[in-house]
Amino acid sequence: MTTIFERVKTALSTISPAVPFSLAPYKSTAALPDQYLAYQLIDDSPDQHADDAETERSYLIQVSIFSRSGLVSIPDVDTAMHTAGFEKGRERQLAQDPQTGHYGLAKEYTFA
Repeated sequence: MTTIFERVKTALSTISPAVPFSLAPYKSTAALPDQYLAYQLIDDSPDQHADDAETERSYLIQVSIFSRSGLVSIPDVDTAMHTAGFEKGRERQLAQDPQTGHYGLAKEYTFA
């Protein structure tokens, strides 16, 4: 059985050109790249039960895009996640990191 983390990893690995990504927080032994993605599970909820057993569950995933050059030219995360069966949700701008200079955009996706 594929976990939700494997599904997200598979989806993000299809983005072209390739962008480094990691389960949040992004960790690297080297300096942070100019552009990268970090994903995390925000919520998972059982949606349906039958005969005292869970039969359906939904997941809320956040993919954050970080870029030093701003948010105009960002990877096409929406297409990658949609192709993998995720439904797009809210987006919000994250505060610029004063230490690294990265701008951020958080995108939410659901999977049921």
